[in-house]
Amino acid sequence: MKGRGFILAIALPVLMMFMPEVSAQTADSTGSVADPAGNAGKVHSFYAGGGYGSNMIYLGSTMSRDNPYSYAILSYGLKNKLFLTASAVHLNAADPPVAFYIASLSYSHVFNDWFDISAGIYRYQVDPSLTDTLFESFTYGDLTLGFDWKILYTKISAGTLFSDESQGFYQVRNSRYFQTPEFFRAKANISFDPYVNLMFGTMTEVTATSNTSSYSVSSPFRKWKDKGNNRPPGSTGGTTYSYKDIFSLIEIDFGLPVDINTDFMTIGLEPSYVIPLADDSYYPVAKGFVFSASIIFRIF
Repeated sequence: MKGRGFILAIALPVLMMFMPEVSAQTADSTGSVADPAGNAGKVHSFYAGGGYGSNMIYLGSTMSRDNPYSYAILSYGLKNKLFLTASAVHLNAADPPVAFYIASLSYSHVFNDWFDISAGIYRYQVDPSLTDTLFESFTYGDLTLGFDWKILYTKISAGTLFSDESQGFYQVRNSRYFQTPEFFRAKANISFDPYVNLMFGTMTEVTATSNTSSYSVSSPFRKWKDKGNNRPPGSTGGTTYSYKDIFSLIEIDFGLPVDINTDFMTIGLEPSYVIPLADDSYYPVAKGFVFSASIIFRIF
């Protein structure tokens, strides 16, 4: 409890991971998802909040090692297009009150009622005491195109890790946004955005001399169990391993985000289910049911 209290009360410094997104599909006068606090037209905006998740999954890997996490965030917005965000993440299974920090700078623009674009750069800074068990600090950048087909909204994203071994990731996400009529004197509504997401990237085929093979997701920001290499040992106990990198579909996930939106606050709940296409014996594979909850307040 002390660690969580420290984050929520003091560290309040992953919003772009959790903030509702701007898209052609949601850029309407209600602003319920594109602008949950109703800040359309304002030059400056400021948000604060926090949340909880059962497992933090990112780029085909579990960053929290299958453990729950909680976080606190602060975010500044300029004209509801450019956002500068900082967050602190606490892992229940880690000793430091803050396991890692995330800083992001993102920009989005809606061109018309069927096309939008966004881009962002994100820095993940892990506590030095956790680099062997969690991941190495890394920087990630992406570019996303959004297409509103009226029935479906499609996001096509391309991103890369900036590291010694640069790694590209591609995602195709189809969703269908809708919301309830307004209530509480037209100051609140509930929105839904069910989605199916496909992630593509580099899959590493690991083959042993016994002709047994397994597939793992290549993520340069993480460490293998031999503490330092991006791949498991070349040989152990008389067994030799060989590797082959292939571009492939690495993950499919389904989700049903539900947001309760008011003039000053958004409460988000998101159950999802992850289906990995890798069978990694050296690092936990992100799979199964995942749940997250968040609350975001508009300060101004």
